[in-house]
Amino acid sequence: MTSPGRRRPPTAQQFVLGELRRAITTGRLRPGAPIRQDALAEELGVSRVPLREALKTLQGEGLVTYQAHHGYSVEELSLDDLREVYRIRQLLEEEAARQALVRLTGDDLAALGKAQREVERADAAGDVLEMAEANRRFHTILFECAGMPRLTRLIGTLWDSTDAYRSIYYGEALNRARVIAEHRALLELLRRRDADATVRLLDEHRAHAVTALEQLMDAPER
Repeated sequence: MTSPGRRRPPTAQQFVLGELRRAITTGRLRPGAPIRQDALAEELGVSRVPLREALKTLQGEGLVTYQAHHGYSVEELSLDDLREVYRIRQLLEEEAARQALVRLTGDDLAALGKAQREVERADAAGDVLEMAEANRRFHTILFECAGMPRLTRLIGTLWDSTDAYRSIYYGEALNRARVIAEHRALLELLRRRDADATVRLLDEHRAHAVTALEQLMDAPER
């Protein structure tokens, strides 16, 4: 599970937590998939203790679920759950974006531009995980500019709850291309300090993701 180029975190629990996040975000552990603790502990070269602690952390974040006599599995959202998460994000992210535009500096725009270049580099390299992580950095930088830490944390929790679906969305080349184009347009609107247009584009950005995920998630149900 571990890539050769990555440095192992200082504690076993941090290491396991990072590897589980990576497995979920890349789709190696897909929504609904059982988490087989013995096999994972052996694969990662750790005891069950740090693995259990990491799973409890992910359970608190809504990424995994636990059932008595069945153990842990990757959280599986219904379409209604997914729509609700994105609707709440819409409400919170509009406020964050409007407040951010009041405070946005040249350094902030430079940081956003750097994050966007990382998104595009990851896409060019075909690295779905890194593109998802860079995409999140891009949006988080914008939300943090609002100067409202509690709001940023709430938004982050909502993002956490749909991490398992990010690899599905980024697995499609059309979706990756759309993300890049919309980010570029968003950067231009931010430079112009156009709050209303920024909010509209963020709404479209989320709506495209929801529509794509609805199609993918609804297929097995049909």
